[in-house]
Amino acid sequence: MSDIPKTPLLDIVPFPADLRKLKPEQLRQFADELRAETISAVSVTGGHLGAGLGVVELTTAIHYVFNTPEDKLVWDVGHQCYPHKIITGRRDRIRTLRTGGGLSGFTKRTESEYDPFGAAHSSTSISAALGFAMANKMARKPGRGIAVIGDGSMSAGMAYEAMNNAIQAGNRLIVILNDNDMSIAPPVGGLSAYLARLVSSRPFLELRDLAKRFARKLPQPLHDAARKTDEYARGMAMGGTFFEELGFYYVGPIDGHNLDHLIPVLENVRDAAEGPCLIHVVTKKGHGYAPAEAAADKYHGVQKFNVVTGEQVKAAAGPPAYQNVFGETLAKLADTDPRICAITAAMPSGTGVDKFAKAHPDRSFDVGIAEQHAVTFAAGLAAQGMRPFCAIYSTFLQRAYDQVVHDVAIQNLPVRFAIDRAGLVGADGSTHAGSFDLAYLCTLPNFVVMAAADEAELAHMVKTCADHDSGPIAVRYPRGNGTGVALPAEPKALEIGKGRIVRSGKKVAILSLGTRLEEAMKAADQLEAKGLSTTVADLRFAKPLDVELIRRLLTTHEVAVTVEEASIGGFGAHVLTMASDEGLIDAGLKLRTLRLPDAFQEHDAPAKQYAEAGLDAAAIVESVLKALRMNSIGVVEEVRA
Repeated sequence: MSDIPKTPLLDIVPFPADLRKLKPEQLRQFADELRAETISAVSVTGGHLGAGLGVVELTTAIHYVFNTPEDKLVWDVGHQCYPHKIITGRRDRIRTLRTGGGLSGFTKRTESEYDPFGAAHSSTSISAALGFAMANKMARKPGRGIAVIGDGSMSAGMAYEAMNNAIQAGNRLIVILNDNDMSIAPPVGGLSAYLARLVSSRPFLELRDLAKRFARKLPQPLHDAARKTDEYARGMAMGGTFFEELGFYYVGPIDGHNLDHLIPVLENVRDAAEGPCLIHVVTKKGHGYAPAEAAADKYHGVQKFNVVTGEQVKAAAGPPAYQNVFGETLAKLADTDPRICAITAAMPSGTGVDKFAKAHPDRSFDVGIAEQHAVTFAAGLAAQGMRPFCAIYSTFLQRAYDQVVHDVAIQNLPVRFAIDRAGLVGADGSTHAGSFDLAYLCTLPNFVVMAAADEAELAHMVKTCADHDSGPIAVRYPRGNGTGVALPAEPKALEIGKGRIVRSGKKVAILSLGTRLEEAMKAADQLEAKGLSTTVADLRFAKPLDVELIRRLLTTHEVAVTVEEASIGGFGAHVLTMASDEGLIDAGLKLRTLRLPDAFQEHDAPAKQYAEAGLDAAAIVESVLKALRMNSIGVVEEVRA
């Protein structure tokens, strides 16, 4: 009988309602097929793989036990949601993940009713699930809020803020702690599974409730002792005392890959749990796929790969990545400056801080997913005379804006901000785009804000940051590789607030900030071909502006265009304000600002995103021609007044 092929189950389960028609003994086969489909899909698209493989059984069990989408399932961050997407009506599109017009790599409300809450930043799930639970409770509607949150996300304070406020939801809130940082050791074996089933069962809860009512009738000292005995007895067996103190009924830890353990516990919690419940599930990233299990990062994020061997398609060799230029430059500077230290919020390799940590482990700090703490920690270091570099993605620095204002800017402390992933980021889409840092930093007094045009400029700007002790300073740079320019042997500190002319002309001035400089130079070539002599300036500083240089360019050229890979309110807005303050607008200046559109752009290839945003060479040329009232071949379309 064992040689008879099994009927594929994934083909007959397009939605969770179909999954619930399966028999419990069929779920193991279903999970195996779901894992295989996830691996196959990501081998074609690339993306986040290890986290999804780790929750295949958990995904299966949740949708099997709970009534989704009426019960609202909220995945924290969302990079583990690919199996969830496959069994919620999106299998036919799963090979469009992270491509233009295709599925998002994260949960997204507009994509499916099974994605009740969009996510891509961490530690939001419990707050959101609590909101769903309380809304249904107040409206007297059925439906729970179910949050699945990883142990890494639990390092952020927001998770505990939500848990501290959760008791009002009663048994409508279920938090599943997906612990994939510890191995499945003996405590997560048969005894633990038995205890988890026992303490989550209706008879146990009814007996416990009877004991509580009896204990309330005892004198207060005996009542307190009985309560503590119950809490600590279960805490010693399962480690849940801390969560009990936050008002949660704790169950676990249980093996997150054993469906025979998962299903009965989830059913017990669904039917009988008292108050909000936290289920501690232990999983393994990359589980079930040998190449992922063997990899140091468990294939957290992958390129396209060969399913059989696990070998990833290697990108063609090219210039160094910006984050590596940052990390290596900083490490070199720290060789001779013991005050330099580096801080990252759970992204050491993504920010290049791993390069620094290898050379200077005692001065490198990974604080976990805790950007607010990272910024204020850096402020404390700066106040005590150190030279801290706080390396955080632009999109994640948003989470610590109050600390940037209150703890750094107001006190004028020399914290150095290395802002990675500035601008558009391609496949990760709007949740990870670094669109707003210029707008939210350039408004702050005391700040110096730079943008690197290439990897050599970045090296110089890291040195500039290191030497700047008179207040906060930031340098922004994009995701990906540099332009191929030679790196300086010895980076030099730039003069604060001074830009540079990289090409001289007479009629058109392009004022570029950041890595759009390459496109500005291409645009200048095209404009020159139309007979329009063009100056290109790399302003380097969004704050303070190089007022002298900008004034000269605006008063000696017929048209000026600012170009930045950031939202409205940044560099171009400050140039306009300066021009207005100096009365240059009244003099008939033709000044145009090119920036990211007032929209959250969907994921796509970066080049396509920038073309859509109007920030490529063609868009720069078009802007100039429109300002001059000329058509695409350089002929004046109407007479100027």
